[in-house]
Amino acid sequence: MAGSPTDPADAGTPPSAPRWVKISGSVALAVVALVLVLHLTGSGMGPGMHGGH
Repeated sequence: MAGSPTDPADAGTPPSAPRWVKISGSVALAVVALVLVLHLTGSGMGPGMHGGH
């Protein structure tokens, strides 16, 4: 039964993620990396960002 769903030749390959999941994950990872870099360099987000005193 070569076309059955329980074919042992197909058991080791999980289905791949959809393209939108990969893109969303990449964007989220890039945002986290950007926030981390801004935090570590001391610039970026905070109360003094908008010219406060």
